[in-house]
Amino acid sequence: MNIEQARFNMIEQQIRPWDVLDAGVLQLLAVVKREDFVPAAYRGIAFMDTEVPLPGGQKMLAPRVEARLLQELKVARHEKVLEVGAGSGFMAALLGHRAQKVFSLEINPELAALAAANLKRAGVTNVTVREQDGAQGFAAEGPFDVILLSGSVQEVPAALLAQLKVGGRLAAIVGAEPVMQAQLITRVGEKDFRTVNLFDTVAPRLQGFAAAQAFSF
Repeated sequence: MNIEQARFNMIEQQIRPWDVLDAGVLQLLAVVKREDFVPAAYRGIAFMDTEVPLPGGQKMLAPRVEARLLQELKVARHEKVLEVGAGSGFMAALLGHRAQKVFSLEINPELAALAAANLKRAGVTNVTVREQDGAQGFAAEGPFDVILLSGSVQEVPAALLAQLKVGGRLAAIVGAEPVMQAQLITRVGEKDFRTVNLFDTVAPRLQGFAAAQAFSF
């Protein structure tokens, strides 16, 4: 497989047609080597329009979903970011290239170790991976300019919203199969949040997040 041709095709045939037109994001995807964050057994599908399996039953999000979320968050160099669900560390690497500091939380010990090793090998030094449940966020390091949930949830916990700065943005894939929606939630005031639905998709559930309470009669 011609790696660089496959990377080019991923960007031009999957990502750009999904309205990812930010030149900085596209350049980043050309530079950060996705294949280095994919388990060896699945390296052959690193650039395909699919979710790559990870240890513990988790998966990397499809490249176009990662790229679109990164674009919508508009991370700036001075900002502090919290990621929930480190996975293989690839999204944390992308965020690290755009932000001042990134904290990535991963509940699965094997994935936390994998992400930390991948980031170290890639020379990404401004990302800290912590093995912990991300559903309650990381209040000790908050508040954050940006929070990204790298997987789906039934609903976004209030604890995470509370750790956003005013003006901060949170991206998550919310809902239940067969249809979920990627949402961008902006904290516009101390108690005010604005939610924009970005696109329909389906993504693996993040571990450790409680399901929404069903109504009882």
